[in-house]
Amino acid sequence: MSAITASIRGIVDGSRDSMTHWWRRILATPAPLVVSAIVVGAGAGLAAVVFRWLVQTATVVFTGTSDYAATTGHPANPWVPWLGGAFVILAPAVGGLIYGPLVHRFAREARGHGVPEVMYAVARRGGHIPGRVAVVKALASAITIGSGGSVGREGPIVQIGSALGSTLGRITRMPESQLRTLVACGAAGGIAATFNAPIAGVFFALELILRDFATRSFAAVMLSSITASVIGRAILGDHPFLVLPAFRVSQPSEYLLFAGLGLLAGAVGVLFSKILYLIEDVCDWAWRGPEWLRPAVGGLLLGLLLFAMPQLYGVGYPVLEASVAGKYTIGFLLVLVLAKMAATSLTIGIGGSGGVFAPSLVIGAAFGAAAGEAVGLVIPGLSGQAGTFALVGMAAVFAGATRAPITAGIILFELTGEYSIILPLLLAVVVATGISRLLSRETIYTRKLTRRGVDLSAPALPGLASSTVASVMSPPPPTISGDENAGVAIARLGASHRRAAPVVGPDGALLGVLTSADAASALATDADAGARTAAELTERSPALDAHDRVSTVLDRVIGAESTDGIPVVVDGMLVGWLAPADVLRAVTS
Repeated sequence: MSAITASIRGIVDGSRDSMTHWWRRILATPAPLVVSAIVVGAGAGLAAVVFRWLVQTATVVFTGTSDYAATTGHPANPWVPWLGGAFVILAPAVGGLIYGPLVHRFAREARGHGVPEVMYAVARRGGHIPGRVAVVKALASAITIGSGGSVGREGPIVQIGSALGSTLGRITRMPESQLRTLVACGAAGGIAATFNAPIAGVFFALELILRDFATRSFAAVMLSSITASVIGRAILGDHPFLVLPAFRVSQPSEYLLFAGLGLLAGAVGVLFSKILYLIEDVCDWAWRGPEWLRPAVGGLLLGLLLFAMPQLYGVGYPVLEASVAGKYTIGFLLVLVLAKMAATSLTIGIGGSGGVFAPSLVIGAAFGAAAGEAVGLVIPGLSGQAGTFALVGMAAVFAGATRAPITAGIILFELTGEYSIILPLLLAVVVATGISRLLSRETIYTRKLTRRGVDLSAPALPGLASSTVASVMSPPPPTISGDENAGVAIARLGASHRRAAPVVGPDGALLGVLTSADAASALATDADAGARTAAELTERSPALDAHDRVSTVLDRVIGAESTDGIPVVVDGMLVGWLAPADVLRAVTS
């Protein structure tokens, strides 16, 4: 009996310990980050809906149709019927006259396809993206696409959602590590709401934006993606992006065909990336006028291309659907592949604002459908499978261009909801990613940053491989007490000629940092700022452990521009400060 009683007591005690453990985990969860992720997801979902409406409205204004690429022939614009189908020659130029000055004057970061700017902000600027970028990007991209720009709306919504996340994080004084996560939350929410693909949104943000799969980031990004997707489905409807005919692989040998398609499609993705930047270089070389006028003048060239092939107008989803449905001949599909590359590259090269995500899908669908038609001619038993090959081609070209195989596989699966396609899809994606890595060191996103001298994949310096933070750090700067008058604290910070000062509590524990930017903002916006305490103006700051390896925290130190380094703590107590100058001194000594 005593043994039974002891067993029951052990079970109860174990349950109590387990509950205590989980309760501590709940208390340790960063509630502000969870709440902020949900808010960012809601904002990104609504932004995706509003942005889609802006694109549709701009398209109606410029063409008189909801999507000019879905029309046949060269229908005239009802607003200027006397121009006939030739209005498409002038539409991009008129659009350029509107968005060119807008981008040049208010947010030059809004030019181009957006995702590289977000990657750079996360990797090198601590997640700081100006809030005005969201507004300018939405307007400029909507006008670009509506006036004929052959670009996608996914890149813009990623930048818009990321800017929303960054703005909220800075308003709530999030530390840089959480600010980066909120930027990724915005990107995930934008993709999730646009494509009705919440899982793909998560992996897009983790694989391409954060380049990290940490558990805490994953949870926040997932919450944001789910929230955005729920809002998108409630407003836009819940249905798959593409509907495919029934498909099955009857013979294992057929997988060789999909592997071959992945090989070729990966090369096509690399080709798209190189053509994009080649045409951009040509545009930079040829243009000698003011930048704000460049989209209007270059728009005339784009208009001539659209007049020759109206299917290139705008995002091109109707063309993608027609390719999947097998409505085009092999010859036209191959011409479409090259023409879409040229039109998208020219739109970006003249200063247009829009993404390359959707164009890569259109190119992949056209190339895959052409391959499927060709296979059907050689192997009659596989005829009528152009849609399957088009879908696999979409994923493979995207993977070849971006080298994001997880995102490529998941997003195409979610777009169709067709599980039977998953094995050949993943096989083609893996092969495409491998051939892309052999053919090019850069992706369509990182190439833009590399041309600016930014290498996101640069390894840590070998000399720092065994160095700890404690061996490299410098003494901490003079501290400010958290209960000190804010006016006095700001004056002390100004006299120190530093960008930031650590703020400590009565027991000496680090509370955060007071930055010059936060101090200036408080003085400019709050008349009673001088009457507050230093703790109320303090920004929560990520801290390093003295035993951390410098090689593992190098990116965080370089990205801490607003604080000139990161505080170093032991058991919560400030013991030092690690700045870029300390790292440089260690390397050169």
